Amino acid sequence: MSLAPRAVVVHRRTEYEELLARHGTHGQAAFFLSSRGRSIDEVVRRHERTRQALREVAAAVPLTWRSARVERADLDRFLFAPEDVVVVVGQDGLVANTAKYLRGQPVVGIDTDPGRNPGVLVRHRCADAASLLHAAIAAGGRAEELTMVEAVADDTQRLLALNEIYLGSPGHQTARYRLGPDGDESAGEAQASSGVLVGTGTGATGWLRSLWLERGSTAGLPAPCERRLLWFVREAWPSPATGTTRVAGELGRGQGLRLTVESDRIVVFGDGMEGDALELTWGQSVRLGIAETALHLVT
Repeated sequence: MSLAPRAVVVHRRTEYEELLARHGTHGQAAFFLSSRGRSIDEVVRRHERTRQALREVAAAVPLTWRSARVERADLDRFLFAPEDVVVVVGQDGLVANTAKYLRGQPVVGIDTDPGRNPGVLVRHRCADAASLLHAAIAAGGRAEELTMVEAVADDTQRLLALNEIYLGSPGHQTARYRLGPDGDESAGEAQASSGVLVGTGTGATGWLRSLWLERGSTAGLPAPCERRLLWFVREAWPSPATGTTRVAGELGRGQGLRLTVESDRIVVFGDGMEGDALELTWGQSVRLGIAETALHLVT
């Protein structure tokens, strides 16, 4: 007998909850903000809108379904199941934070603060939650398959990201490594830089776009569903031992970029989740490319 679908509601602590965790009481938090020329009233209003959105989404889950709730900080410890329908309640970035832990489960993005969020990934309102949950499991339901990027290390560690993967030295010091196409017989170009960024079409509205603009790149930015990635080396340093001839490029289906570590430690993390990173050391290598897994975003 197959299990009933499970609605997994993903959220994050509000600014108000973070203030209470730090200062203990509403009064202390209000005093802290007022001493810096800010009022706590708007922070509380945003908190209440988020709480109300969570209540409405919970009420929209069909009675025959199972349900669960997970906070952003606990995503790396939560076990998603194949029959889950994931409902992200919050900001666009929270969808990206969640995507790396999924393997094809449908995702519904609910915007808790329309007008404040861009709404690129959280495209829907709370009132639409019930119909979207049914659409998520319906045959032929409307969804977009958003391309993801993956990093696979030579020790089988694997990392997925929806926007971008960053490789660099912890503490943002100079990273030393060799960089070249995957499968190339040469060892790759020795480089010293502040890191390498490999991004998707979804990430083309953020960090990837910043680097693209800074370089004046002639490569077209990929679309979110396009199976193509762009990569850039940040601030490569030319020296007698390090080069700068491989500082940008694109990756299509079946293509990969290989980085081999030549320093004590390099971290690899995706979508800003630095706390959940791969750690590589001298001699280890990692391949970057298009992930087989895509984000199944319900439209």
